[in-house]
Amino acid sequence: MNRPDLCLDFANTRYWRGQDAPTETLNTPADLAAWTRAPKPPSQKEFERALELRETLHRLFDAVAQGKAPAARDFDGLNAALSAAPARMVLKRGSEAFDWELDMKSGTALALLAPVLWSAGDLLASGKLAKVRRCANPECLYLFVDDSRAGKRRWCTMSSCGNRAKARRHYHKSKQA
Repeated sequence: MNRPDLCLDFANTRYWRGQDAPTETLNTPADLAAWTRAPKPPSQKEFERALELRETLHRLFDAVAQGKAPAARDFDGLNAALSAAPARMVLKRGSEAFDWELDMKSGTALALLAPVLWSAGDLLASGKLAKVRRCANPECLYLFVDDSRAGKRRWCTMSSCGNRAKARRHYHKSKQA
């Protein structure tokens, strides 16, 4: 679960952020446990803390995607969470690769989200930070790392927002003709 863009995946668990009622995928502590593959759901308080961290990450990387400096409170919030989260100390062998060992039994937001927080720190400190983008669909606002060859990706996916934009352009062109 240790990927550089894992933090963006977590930030995107709430999507269609440009709409009046964004879509929420983490509605209960059990949803968070399933997303993190934790053995048990966190408490309601820890679940709410996790959602706060998600919004901090979204604001931070959304600012980066727009070419702005992240708000100091968001950067400080990430650093505070990183300093309180479990450290990367022991590697373990998985079925196909190595990963960091993590005790998820405590059920705290910081323990459950440690890989997400590490990912955020790693992304901020990497050359990929300049590739963080926000979907050009003003209703979507999904965050992603643009690994396209030309570095000009505009949409979260062509199958959803990209095709919608093409269809909208086609409709307006045909209506004008």
